Amino acid sequence: MMDTAARLLRLLSLLQSRPQWDGADLAARLDVTPRTVRRDVTRLRSLGYPVDAEAGIGGGYRLGPGGRLPPLLLEDEEAVAIAVGLRVATTTTVSGVEEAAISALAKLHQVLPARLREQVAAIAAHTSQLPQGELPTVDGEVLILLAAGCRDTEGIRFRYRTHGGDESERSVEPLQIVHTGRRWYLVARDRDRQAWRTFRVDRITEPVLTGARYRFEDPPDPIALVAEGTGVAPWDIVARIRVQADAATVSKVFPAREGIVDPIDASTCELRFAANDLGPLIAQTLRIRWPFEILGPPELRTAVHDHGRRLLDS
Repeated sequence: MMDTAARLLRLLSLLQSRPQWDGADLAARLDVTPRTVRRDVTRLRSLGYPVDAEAGIGGGYRLGPGGRLPPLLLEDEEAVAIAVGLRVATTTTVSGVEEAAISALAKLHQVLPARLREQVAAIAAHTSQLPQGELPTVDGEVLILLAAGCRDTEGIRFRYRTHGGDESERSVEPLQIVHTGRRWYLVARDRDRQAWRTFRVDRITEPVLTGARYRFEDPPDPIALVAEGTGVAPWDIVARIRVQADAATVSKVFPAREGIVDPIDASTCELRFAANDLGPLIAQTLRIRWPFEILGPPELRTAVHDHGRRLLDS
């Protein structure tokens, strides 16, 4: 039989593993009596862990919110995954997260068994990240508040700055936060405009939860909405290319953040991407590995043909 300390840790691990436990099930898992389970729950509460109990049919024990952060009992693969994730977070664009990630990584590294420390060190030593250039920084507190609004279906009011520098107050019903790898976007229904909008999180300031509740009847696909807005809408020149390959295959090479892929039939699709000048569009077009036809604009077709002739002449 486990001693009391080991049993308390095991009880915490079980409470973390699913939303609710029946007392008899916990007793069976711990190989103790239901009375001992009740005593152990009392001990956990005295240590600051909020264990809620509900009597009767359908009742049981569950780990409530708040209180101290319970110790996490991790499998080897889980511990390595968290360590790698924290290392990636040290290079994030969310302000304040880098320092917190470094601190958490140091604490985790201290308690990892030697064999796991070696695995994490090997990944760190042999992994590199390409520089992404200057990216806008997102306020971590703003991101947390927006996520809370999405989770609780609660309205949010904030100040928003457009690409041109104009500021206005927006009142929205948030749906989802989307991360494209370079920027963070909030997908929400604009209450004043009665339309779905995407908002760059780095341009949001002074967000406030309004307390207003809502329910979406038929919300859009947030990823598709961001892909449409970031892939084409903000740019001056839009390339349209018919590709002799199915949409699913082309999407693997041109993910949502790089272009919009619309199926034409089972073996053909239309690819769209955009920029403010021809240079990036030429580079994107040359990445297409299947037969294709440039539908527009004409100047892109001419530029790609000229580029091809120069390659043949070299």
